[in-house]
Order: sequence, then structure tokens, then C-alpha cells
Amino acid sequence: MQRHRQRVRGMRGAEPCARCVRRRSAADLRLADLTPALPGAYLGEGTPLTPQIIVMLTHNDVTVPNARDCFRDAADLPVQFWGFKDVGLTTPGMEQLVADFREAGKTPVLEVVRFDEKDLLDAAKLAADCGVEYFTGGGFSPAVLERCRAAGMRYFPFCGQVGGSPIELTGTPDEVIEDARRIRELGADGVDLVAYRYTSGDPVRLAKRVVDGLGADQVILAGSVNSVERIQRMHEIGPLGYTMGGALFQGAFAPGGSFRDNLEHLVKIDADVSGANR
Repeated sequence: MQRHRQRVRGMRGAEPCARCVRRRSAADLRLADLTPALPGAYLGEGTPLTPQIIVMLTHNDVTVPNARDCFRDAADLPVQFWGFKDVGLTTPGMEQLVADFREAGKTPVLEVVRFDEKDLLDAAKLAADCGVEYFTGGGFSPAVLERCRAAGMRYFPFCGQVGGSPIELTGTPDEVIEDARRIRELGADGVDLVAYRYTSGDPVRLAKRVVDGLGADQVILAGSVNSVERIQRMHEIGPLGYTMGGALFQGAFAPGGSFRDNLEHLVKIDADVSGANR
């Protein structure tokens, strides 16, 4: 599939480049390009971000069959980051979905819940072929990192002991933080922390420690953010972004309403919480 990639502009979206300009290598990407120019954006160690919503068109770790329709119905809403899983759609269906994202000026995100290296490499190739900009989830793999670098994708694998179905995070807080630091030292852009799937302690306390230990711009929080209280916690923790998927399809914010209805409510709630925290 022939692709026209856009220059990454972090959590504010993408700026189109001329078709004749070669894709920049990941080594050329600077932190300034990846940090959101928003109130409360990352300004240095210890300073929180205004976390961005990463809408996942997924339910129970599977991309919903009508993902394209859901996106088209809500693409005008002020959400920059849109994601999916590598299961639930055919390869052409995933390519079309990412093309929809890019045509609308959105930033495509793929999260994988796989741990076998061959599966991860296949998913990374798929993501690169589709034009995904953020490759998240899965266990850390040097080979996947290399593939992400070659494609200009940002790489945020899971940290800690992650596994099971539904997915769980185990281990002591120190072990999770140590693993997150190890992943960063090995070259990943950050980590994907499934804080609310943590079974060995307080998820909020763990998330704050990981953000403090790594830096806010290097942490995405994923999974089970499904209430106003948990959205408030996201803003208190201040990661780069947090994913929202199943709650939008389960009517967590607008019971009985459509996907768009729930996302509209989420956007308003997030904006209200963000304003209250300034």
C-alpha cells in the first residue's frame, strides 16, 4: 500500500509534508516535536502534562467491526489520537481505517496485546504499512524497536509483568518501575502502563510513581478508564495520554447513547476536569 506519511507533531496532530520529501528517520525526531503545546504541557522533570485522550475503536481488546462508521460519525470532535487493535478487522479493513484517520488529520495509534516476537513483528510491519504513528503495547522487543525506528513510529511497549485474558499487570511497584526504566534505556520512546489492570497494589499510586520515575511525556496509561473519577485521576497523574475504548461502547458516559454521544460527553468531562486542575 503506497503511503504518504506526515510529519509527527506530537499530541497536537500532524503537519503534511511534500510528497517528494523523504520520511525523516526516528533519530531526527526531537522532543520538542513530540510535546503538546497545551496548557500544562510537559516543561521539565516533575511538571505534569495535560493528558490527551486516545480513543480506541475497540471493545474487549478487539477492534469493533463498524470502526470506520464510528470514526466517521465522530471525526469532527476535538480528539487528535485515534487507535485500534490488530485483531477484529481484515488487513484491508485496518488499512482503510488508518487512511480515514490520516485523511481527517488525526494521529493513528495501534495497540497490540501480543507477546510472541513473531506476532509483534508482524503487527509492527502491518502498522508501518498502514501509516501508524504510535505502536503501543506488547512486550518489549529489540527487533520491534528496530522496525519502529525504520518506519518512523513511536514505540511504547507494556511495562511490568503483563499477561492473561483479560490482561493483568502484576509485580511490585519497584519491579514495574525498574522494568519501565529498563525499556527506556533500551531505546523505546516510552511505556504503555495498564495501571487499572494492576492486581498487586494501588493503581493510582503506581501510575504516579512511574510518571515521576520516567517523565510524564514517556507514559501512556491504558485500560479501564471508565468514569469521571478515573478521568480526574488521569489529570492528577499527568501522563502523555490515556486510552478510552470499551467505556464508549458500553455507554459509561451517556447510558443508552451512541458511540458519538458518549465521546461527546467524554470530551466535555475531560475539558471540565482539565480546567478545574489548572
